[in-house]
Amino acid sequence: MKKLFTLFLILSGLSALAQTSISGKITDQKGEPLPFANISLEGTYDGASADLEGNFTFSSDETGPQMLSVTMIGFIPYQKKVELNGEAILLDVKLEESINSLNAVVVTAGMFEASDEKKMVMMKPMDIVTTAGAGADITSVMQLLPGANRVGEQEGLFVRGGSAQETKTVIDGIIVQNPFFSSTPDVPQRGRFNPFMFKGTAFSTGGYSAQYGQALSSVLLLNTMDKQGENSNFNVGLNMAGVNASYTHKGWLTASAGYNNVAPFFGLTKTNLDFETIPQGFGGSLTINENFKNSSLKVYSTYTDGRSGINLPSYDEENSTYLFSNRNTNSFTNASYRSSWADGKWVMMAGASYSNNQDKLKIDQLAADRFDERSQGRLVFSRLFGKENGSTFTFGGEFHDITLSNIYNGYKLKIDDQYSSLFAEAEFYLSSKLAARFGLRGENSTVIQKSNMAPRLSLAYKAGKYAQFSFAAGRFYQNPEKEYLYLDKTLDFENADHAILNYQVIKNGKTFRTEVFYKKYNHLVSENVGHFDPNPYRFPSGELSNSGYGYAQGFDLFFRDETSIDNGDFWVTYSFLNTKRKFRNYPVEAVPHFATKHNFSVVYKQFIDAITTNVGATFTHTSGRPIYNFNDTFTAPEETKAFQNLSLMASHVRQFGNSFLVFYATLDNVLGRKNIFGYRYSADGRERYEVKPLMYRTFFFGLNWTLGELNGRSREAELDF
Repeated sequence: MKKLFTLFLILSGLSALAQTSISGKITDQKGEPLPFANISLEGTYDGASADLEGNFTFSSDETGPQMLSVTMIGFIPYQKKVELNGEAILLDVKLEESINSLNAVVVTAGMFEASDEKKMVMMKPMDIVTTAGAGADITSVMQLLPGANRVGEQEGLFVRGGSAQETKTVIDGIIVQNPFFSSTPDVPQRGRFNPFMFKGTAFSTGGYSAQYGQALSSVLLLNTMDKQGENSNFNVGLNMAGVNASYTHKGWLTASAGYNNVAPFFGLTKTNLDFETIPQGFGGSLTINENFKNSSLKVYSTYTDGRSGINLPSYDEENSTYLFSNRNTNSFTNASYRSSWADGKWVMMAGASYSNNQDKLKIDQLAADRFDERSQGRLVFSRLFGKENGSTFTFGGEFHDITLSNIYNGYKLKIDDQYSSLFAEAEFYLSSKLAARFGLRGENSTVIQKSNMAPRLSLAYKAGKYAQFSFAAGRFYQNPEKEYLYLDKTLDFENADHAILNYQVIKNGKTFRTEVFYKKYNHLVSENVGHFDPNPYRFPSGELSNSGYGYAQGFDLFFRDETSIDNGDFWVTYSFLNTKRKFRNYPVEAVPHFATKHNFSVVYKQFIDAITTNVGATFTHTSGRPIYNFNDTFTAPEETKAFQNLSLMASHVRQFGNSFLVFYATLDNVLGRKNIFGYRYSADGRERYEVKPLMYRTFFFGLNWTLGELNGRSREAELDF
């Protein structure tokens, strides 16, 4: 949507004021526009990406003869020498298809992508922050896409019958140890990262690349923004949960700080939980993003300190509670370096990160600690073979040094693991209609002293000018959950085999996608116990083994229309899931307590040009989840009632000279439906209580003020508004 894209440009403050304006249109040989083609001046940082109609514009302060380059995956690169002398340059460029025409074939079965390198754009940062009911949280929006289950009492992505532990979050190729704020029983936590940090979001529903591992079900791939221009700006935000401020200097350095306290938010609406200490905390971050000739460096570092306390029902006695309090400190640093040579035929990507997370807990009258630390390094090389066929070979490796520990009631449990992997992947085009990708990944974990080898395969076939079939299959490994490794380090990897068939059509701003899948689980950890305890926070008991197993199968539907309604955008998703597994302390193979058979959502957004306001609505329906009682035999389980939610949002933009004010408000669960997420039981299993959302209905509002340089695209945005 043009208006939403314009708003994104305003908030991002892109481009620098320049002497020469360069604009034009990019099309194929038949005159069809090529959105998201990349246009740049070689040897400089100046350039742009074509919009949905193939149009582009940017400015440069370079002078004299320069080489202009136009590239797009699936097309032969175009080059033209231009003279920059302050006079506007207008170009019409026609690109010639190469054998791997992206308009025809994209090897991405099982993946929803949103990067500027793929034509099948699904999610952009503005999509995330303007989706009602998601609270500008990346994971919450991903839950509205096909394949994801909505689980309201726990943070994380639950994908196609998989638990939250089966999905990993990856930033610039690096696994994030703590992507969410510290967990509290039955209170889901937000993700730690701002959507505007990322230029692309790819949500895997299975069958993902050999470059990634340690996830039985899914990976959420986040790619950080490249450096955008040389401008400086100051930003401050104020809402019902806190205040934050940031400063960007010359486009390469950004520092931010914030304080949060949800007391004003809780004061407006009654909560279903009794907080002893209102959640509050502070934090800051530092970002470095710099371009060099044929290379770039990105560094992101953050620190947060937060605390909360909640009185949770115990049911040992009538109306009895116990205190669960937490003081959390978290630090995370992620650095990535990218370099290319040999006229772009070789690309090297290196990355490193360090994370440290500590929870100081008080559970009833007992003190406890949770601690985890991860250092990792990653090195990847890619070789492009020929500009016309676009075949690539990628290989590399990674190393992780991981420490996990829990201290409770005087007992200390600890894990030290040195996890390493090597991988290689080739993508090649057999014809203009058929593409293939084959990968192989090997892993080793010292904590269990085991190794594995995992093959991956993807195929794509052109079924028409705008349609394609895709197929993906492979094996995926993951270490057992830490609670099991604390007790038994002789366990083996858990694994899952994926098979996915996808059909997709993208035409005139409309996307239709359907996918069928089958997933088989092997070597899941199973506990040999004499009874079933439904407490999800219990510590394992009984003899452990890798005798567990299971399956998940079903289909997804997705439709999105960005053009039929002027300045409007909507999408509809539906997922059907049939799954069972024997794992953890389940006595028999059964539907997991976090799995739902039917998931349906509708998202609608409308930009109202006359008042520069965006409004949106989201409706979700999720069928009931199974309820397993204390000592349950799993023969006829209950189900929770269906989860339903209608949410609204609105944001309004005002410009005052060189500053922009954005006012926003959200209303979640408009109808006040009393959803529940299951039950918790007393120690003897005789009493139980409902697991409720934090609030049945919530209202939230705030404002964001940006003061910075007006230039280039910002001026275009000003005129557009």
